[in-house]
Amino acid sequence: MAQLLVLYGAPADPAAFEQHYHQIHVPLAKNIPGLRKYTINKGPVQALAGTVPHLIAILDFDSLADIQAAMASPEGQAAAGDLPNFASGGATLLIYDNTTV
Repeated sequence: MAQLLVLYGAPADPAAFEQHYHQIHVPLAKNIPGLRKYTINKGPVQALAGTVPHLIAILDFDSLADIQAAMASPEGQAAAGDLPNFASGGATLLIYDNTTV
């Protein structure tokens, strides 16, 4: 399994972020081809070290190639293009393969 991890920085207007994220961005992202599962944190994020993100999203795919194809798709481009509309605190996107140890 591969994952796309999105760390959203603290927005200028948290209420506006939450409204746009849940009403507009999540529906856009759920249309991305190959998406197996979409998970976000419940409640506030706590950091043991470093900067605390406002929100964490984890999107599951079958492979890194699937993530790359998904993000190049029109649906992936629409979701990525929506980030400036609400993520005033910035967003860090990371992709990686998972293994159980």
